[in-house]
Amino acid sequence: MATVSPLAKYKLVFLGDQSVGKTSIITRFMYDKFDTTYQATIGIDFLSKTMYLEDRTVRLQLWDTAGQERFRSLIPSYIRDSSVAVIVYDVANRQSFLNTNRWVEEVRTERGSDVIIVLVGNKTDLVDKRQVSIEEGDAKSREFGIMFIETSAKAGFNIKPLFRKIAAALPGMETLSSTKQEDMVDFTEYNSGIGCLNGLMMVLEEACFHSNDPSVFGWGDKLQQGTYNPPSGPFSFLVASVVLSKAELLGL
Repeated sequence: MATVSPLAKYKLVFLGDQSVGKTSIITRFMYDKFDTTYQATIGIDFLSKTMYLEDRTVRLQLWDTAGQERFRSLIPSYIRDSSVAVIVYDVANRQSFLNTNRWVEEVRTERGSDVIIVLVGNKTDLVDKRQVSIEEGDAKSREFGIMFIETSAKAGFNIKPLFRKIAAALPGMETLSSTKQEDMVDFTEYNSGIGCLNGLMMVLEEACFHSNDPSVFGWGDKLQQGTYNPPSGPFSFLVASVVLSKAELLGL
């Protein structure tokens, strides 16, 4: 009988100033979409993604933190047991780049050297507004001895390579650097934390999106407006099951 290996779980905490694109990077990775309407993260949001990598499976727990100063007191507790700290800055906002020094120091204070740190220069699509060169980002990463990559959540540039880069550096994943993109399969699971209700909506919206039942299209907006009447049949049973299981899981 084949031995079933336990699912390896790794906590990734996303740090950086307000509006640098932390949530957008996560959203692009999770759902391959970009929201043009900015909504500041309130407190902490949690999402989980299972990735199947050749002969192994890992669960990435993504913790999206708020960049506003008033939430800074919450962040150290989320850094403490993290496997990876992803520090994001906006290449069109030099101050956000300069402030990465403080974020790196905070991670080192809480975790010492027992953590993977990745410096991410986001919003490379803002070519005419760039204030930080790729050479500066690379130099800072070398100064701190951390990983570095530039991305554009809006254009979807380097988002998957970012997470493959992280996965390759995780403990026990040393051989992953040779993994081809087509060998990597991912599965979005759920969103929890302070934004847990929105996360439940996203799970069901995703299920409806992949359904062939036209009666469920646009269910999210209808549910919020109080005008949604669930269809009968197997799919409605699936939706009901997901609602009950997620509600129980999240304590709703």
